[in-house]
Amino acid sequence: MQLSMQIDYAGGYEAAAARVVELESAGLDVAWVAEAYSFDAVSYMGYLVAKTSTVQIGAGILPLYTRTPTLIAMTAAGLDALSGGRFILGLGASGPQVIEGFHGVRYDKPLARTREIVDICRQVWRREEKLVHDGPLYHVPLAEGEGTGLGKPLKIINHPVRPAIPVYVASLGEKNVELTAEIADGWLPLFFVPDKAAEVFGPSLGAGQARRDPVLGTLDICAGGLVAIGEENEVGAVRDLARPTVALYVGGMGARGQNFYNALVQRYGYEDAAAEIQDLYLSGKKQEAEAAVPDELLELTNLVGPESYIKERLGVYRDAGVTMLNITPVGPSATDTIGKLKEWTA
Repeated sequence: MQLSMQIDYAGGYEAAAARVVELESAGLDVAWVAEAYSFDAVSYMGYLVAKTSTVQIGAGILPLYTRTPTLIAMTAAGLDALSGGRFILGLGASGPQVIEGFHGVRYDKPLARTREIVDICRQVWRREEKLVHDGPLYHVPLAEGEGTGLGKPLKIINHPVRPAIPVYVASLGEKNVELTAEIADGWLPLFFVPDKAAEVFGPSLGAGQARRDPVLGTLDICAGGLVAIGEENEVGAVRDLARPTVALYVGGMGARGQNFYNALVQRYGYEDAAAEIQDLYLSGKKQEAEAAVPDELLELTNLVGPESYIKERLGVYRDAGVTMLNITPVGPSATDTIGKLKEWTA
């Protein structure tokens, strides 16, 4: 089981990069860089690539709607070349509030776009022939009658370091997860409860894997949460650090009926709590929304407790198919935490 971490993208880039270098020496396998509506992720990933030597750098995630499919492919190939084959392309739909509200782009057909973008990227990286793609959403080159008529098929000029860069997809909805299991190298779920994964995600994963090209190999699953190792009276309060994030996503990431995270928590069996969190959050009662997050959900989505408990929970994650543990170490030494986890997951 590999270990990955989400890297702070809100600022303090030099300090964050220095931390990645330190964690790399402790055994961190992947550093994820998100892109919301702050500075772009690509610039910072290029900076991290130059500062590191072994850790993989992953886009976690680049939104589908903010770049053309070929620019996504070029960006991934460029970062993979700069890193010597250490890049992971993470893709996701984001949400209409950001895509339409900040980028001014219509948020539509996320599944179809995901499928076509991944297909175009892989064509670009293979460089077997000039790029021609005629899909429902993307036409490369532009179809006759569109544009100037001067477009012609091209190949990427450079030879990519790898003809198949890993593509991970962030998805939660049933159809999205099914598509991920069919076409992606890895899956990036949020608020993953390994104990309920078979029940909630099993049918979608199974349907997608039934159509999966064997060449892709086994689907990687990257999931986890806060990690604090110690006796309950020492670290138990760490779980509460996740309350604001859960309340934000379940309560405020999207409107009523258009919140993927709220729908997921309902599927886990917390229907009443999901409704209450959303009602409180959208009413401006953020602290009350945080208090309404079920303690059980916080326990099942994080790794907080004594060594024996953490080892037991790692087995549950492994049984649920998790191949990459995504962690946020909380405690005096993140490097010590990574060292222990590397030993226990070996």
